[in-house]
Amino acid sequence: MWRKTVTGAETQREKFACEAMTHLDDLYRIAVHLAKEPDQANDLVQETYARALGSYEQFAAGTHMKAWLAKILHNLFFDRYREAKRWVSTEEAKTVKDEPSDNWQRIPSKDAGPEGDILRRELSCKISNAIKKLPEEFRTAILLVDMEDFSYAEAAEILCCPLGTVRSRLSRGRELLHRYLKDYVEAKEKVLK
Repeated sequence: MWRKTVTGAETQREKFACEAMTHLDDLYRIAVHLAKEPDQANDLVQETYARALGSYEQFAAGTHMKAWLAKILHNLFFDRYREAKRWVSTEEAKTVKDEPSDNWQRIPSKDAGPEGDILRRELSCKISNAIKKLPEEFRTAILLVDMEDFSYAEAAEILCCPLGTVRSRLSRGRELLHRYLKDYVEAKEKVLK
């Protein structure tokens, strides 16, 4: 009868893998916004986990694993897609279908009813399309800080840039989002009056 002996390294790797899996949804959400395609996002997340497991001993226990995994994902994305320059022009953005995104975490409201559901879907779609129109550098900063709740310092580490650059990209990205969503918000305010 054969018995498998488990070494300390194997149990540490298993613990690492279990902890890393708790961040799967967050990484997928980041990957979808970076790659804009669910299949490419799946590939990015899978490759991120493969690389992370391959170099798990480089992870400093007790540090922020989600940030470490997001940095691997971000680097992988830019390694793969840097040549393609995945910028979305304004003309391309106009052709994006107005479909609601399943990538937004929805918080159910009390007694929203069908009208509330429709309005939430519409708003989610408008925000998703506005984010897709942003240049990559602004979109990534907004994704990390505003949507994934990374600190400015963590985002700077993930993006391999100074803290001031993250702040600048966030400011410019938020300003662009405001411009993209301004007409929609003003139209909704007129309807509600």
